[in-house]
Amino acid sequence: MSAFNDISYLLLNTLISLTLLVFMLRLILQLVRADFYNPISQAIVKLSNPLVLPLRRLLPPLGRIDSASLLLAFAVQAIGITLLCKILFGVFPNPAQILLWSIIGLCAMVLNLYFFAIIGSIILSWVAQGSYNPGVQLLHQITEPVMAPFRKLIPPLGGLDLSPILVFLSINVLEVLLRHMGASVGLHPALVMGL
Repeated sequence: MSAFNDISYLLLNTLISLTLLVFMLRLILQLVRADFYNPISQAIVKLSNPLVLPLRRLLPPLGRIDSASLLLAFAVQAIGITLLCKILFGVFPNPAQILLWSIIGLCAMVLNLYFFAIIGSIILSWVAQGSYNPGVQLLHQITEPVMAPFRKLIPPLGGLDLSPILVFLSINVLEVLLRHMGASVGLHPALVMGL
């Protein structure tokens, strides 16, 4: 691969990953019913509104699932896979591959988001315990629905919360399953943002 292809891959992958992150965060924030008035939530909404609002007229939300954000995230993933495949291998994948690879990529992106959100909330619980910060509040609102069932399995021991260990183990198991599913459908890990 030439230097131009390497640079193109890097820039395109970064742009697609950041765009995908915005739409996935918007979807997750709505799913967990995070504080809409949080400044970070507001920034995500303002960034994604130009594409989400027109599409929402055609695709209304399905319960708590923002179908417009989900479709846009899927489209960004599919376009990214197609362009990266062309840059890396010089060919366009067939539509069935793009569909499967995009679904796997979105699932991987959600797992990665939760992995880093939980790490962030753990670190902030040590450093900024009891302080108010919009980022800390948002991390808590995103991670709490995932952490709560695991806290029921392992209650805090002497003030030490061990439930993240089970959450990380579950995330790793799901990531292994996704990698094997991706390999079984011919997915190259460099094509999917989040895998």
